[in-house]
Amino acid sequence: MTAQEIGVFVFILIAGTLGTDIWRWLGVFGGKRLSEESEALVWVRSVATALVAGVIASQVLYPGGGLAGTPIALRIGAAAAGFAVFLLLSIAVSLAVLASGLYWLGV
Repeated sequence: MTAQEIGVFVFILIAGTLGTDIWRWLGVFGGKRLSEESEALVWVRSVATALVAGVIASQVLYPGGGLAGTPIALRIGAAAAGFAVFLLLSIAVSLAVLASGLYWLGV
């Protein structure tokens, strides 16, 4: 490995640490003072949920790779089946993922 290659890895390590770990530590220390019912935490949770929903919608409606070759009805049906199981079984995520997979396989 050359010095330039090592420098690239060091840069990635430092940039990755500065971009993520600082915020994690601030969350650990600052989170102790927040109430779970506080307006700020409810807002943060809402934004996080919206981001996850957006990513899921993007993957279902505009997939890439091997998923792009599947019919849209199958993708929407699998997402709907997983969401239905998620709601029916009191937020059991693993069972919802299993239901989506079984729907996908046609079981």
